[in-house]
Amino acid sequence: MVEHRHFCRNNLSLFIPAIIALLIIGGCGSVRTRTGFYEPITKSLQIGDYAAAVAEIEAANEKGKYGDKDRLLYFIDAGMAQHYAGDYEQSNVDLTEAEYASEDLFRKSITRAAASILLNDNVLEYSGEDYEILYTNLIKALNYSSLGQFDDAFVEVKRANLKLELLEQKYGYAVTELQRGAESDTSAVGIEYELDDVRFHNDAFARYLSMRLYAADGAWDDARIDYDYLVKAFRTQPEVYDFAMPEVSYLPSEGRSILSIVGLAGLSPVKHAFDLRIRTDKDLGLVQVLFTDSEGKESEYSHFPINIGADFYFKFSIPRIVERPSRVREIRVYADGLKIGRLQLIEDVYKVSKEVFRARRSMIYFRSIARAIAKGVLAHKAKKKVDTGGLGGWLKKAAVDVVTDFTEAADLRCSRLLPGRIYVGDFELEPGVYDLRIEFIDSNGGLISATDVPQYKVVERGLNLVEAFSLK
Repeated sequence: MVEHRHFCRNNLSLFIPAIIALLIIGGCGSVRTRTGFYEPITKSLQIGDYAAAVAEIEAANEKGKYGDKDRLLYFIDAGMAQHYAGDYEQSNVDLTEAEYASEDLFRKSITRAAASILLNDNVLEYSGEDYEILYTNLIKALNYSSLGQFDDAFVEVKRANLKLELLEQKYGYAVTELQRGAESDTSAVGIEYELDDVRFHNDAFARYLSMRLYAADGAWDDARIDYDYLVKAFRTQPEVYDFAMPEVSYLPSEGRSILSIVGLAGLSPVKHAFDLRIRTDKDLGLVQVLFTDSEGKESEYSHFPINIGADFYFKFSIPRIVERPSRVREIRVYADGLKIGRLQLIEDVYKVSKEVFRARRSMIYFRSIARAIAKGVLAHKAKKKVDTGGLGGWLKKAAVDVVTDFTEAADLRCSRLLPGRIYVGDFELEPGVYDLRIEFIDSNGGLISATDVPQYKVVERGLNLVEAFSLK
């Protein structure tokens, strides 16, 4: 991309046809997010054929659908599919690969982005969204719990909580690096990066898992502390937890045990492109960012006191988090044919992802504005050079616009295999063996799917945790 940028600056008027050919033949995948290969994988997950989803992910990887710069996505997707398929050990291997790669890739991507404002985010190595890495730890905790490796499950929960505590520090470093790069880049514009507040520090599902693990070990004081943190998560983070806290308990009644059910429903949110436009005003020394509102009218999104010295109109896009609806409206739990209750929502992954994305979104937004202005000014200069009149001149100027618009695609990469919502339920039972059934119900009261767990032994001391999912 460094050579391509130099090429565009100095020789664009002579080599526009070559640029277009390179974009069409070899560059499309580098500036556009490919998602079509997810369709068969998603279908297999939603019909419950998890082994097929695993195989389809491996086939997609072998065909280069992920690519070297998207290897972290492959590890997250493979790890999630393995989890659903019940291969907990391999799931942990893949998710660990993703987690370890994430921090290094983030630093590398920031370093490259700071080195050149003209680089599109799609050409950088994907370092994962913070909510994705958060859930890799929590899914690993479920894996280790299923394997009976409770100390390792504790470690994963603690790592998840630590990541949230360090988010503000992480993005403070990123903004500092980008600002330093912008000040030294000759093609950059004078824009000041601002960081949205990180308002999410305490994950309810992480606290729930930690509470359950402590209680299983008889560490009642520690379990109580995590229960208090769980209450605090709902009380202090209404942007994420705008629903009632589930009725859970760490301490069973005398002679009883707690059976805990975790239900995963639907699939995680995705990213869509949010199209914006930049209009500069040389007289006012102003840059306006515009968008099309719900009524189809052009409205102001924001503005900046930046003097570009000319009147321009540029297009660009940024990613935004979009929810994927689930058919699941209720999850019922049965023991020996008798209904013992239903699960309650503890985590809306869409709300978590949207809130956690705030800091990165602000960083992407300011960088995208600077990049769009820098590219737009270069394009304007290039069009003046090739303005020879006639059809040939018009075609050359149109080609410059095509190249500029094409390379301003939003980076829409994200894992599409995380759950959409997480439900929990704690049920007091006498120790013993039970035939369990978890039913996923739609809005009409119809059965979507069911998970049967025959002859499950509810122990007096220890962890009684069952997981079920319906990804429709």
